[in-house]
Amino acid sequence: MTHYSYYTKEGLKKLQEELNHLKTVERPHISNAIAEARDKGDLSENAEYAAAKEAQGLLELKISKMEDLVSNARLVDESQLDVSKALILSKVKIKNSANGTLLEYTLVAENEADLKVKKISVESPLGKGLLGKKVGEMAEIQTPGGKMKFEIVKISR
Repeated sequence: MTHYSYYTKEGLKKLQEELNHLKTVERPHISNAIAEARDKGDLSENAEYAAAKEAQGLLELKISKMEDLVSNARLVDESQLDVSKALILSKVKIKNSANGTLLEYTLVAENEADLKVKKISVESPLGKGLLGKKVGEMAEIQTPGGKMKFEIVKISR
């Protein structure tokens, strides 16, 4: 079964740039390191060669995984988002019912999450709790400190 990942245009571009960097910069760098280590002689006792070959294997695995991500990526058309309920790429304003604090987050794919810019993953406990909720509904979120309740105040793009 194919697992699709959903990205904003910006998120997909970042992923493609990272993949390109791995292929055009990192891959040649490791090839050079292997060639230099090989030129130093006996490969059976050459720690530099073994380390470079291991690094190459790890890099190729990372490249392969990223190629899969890119090939299974789907762009989300932000102009077509339904704002009647909280979905991926929705900006959701919530109110903590315990203390009245207002918070606003954008729900994003796991790999685009960045709390510093208030982007939370739909896979996180808060993200999962908000998904599918409508304005006025309550989201009960299980946190390490116990259950918290949030009221959905506003949903926008």
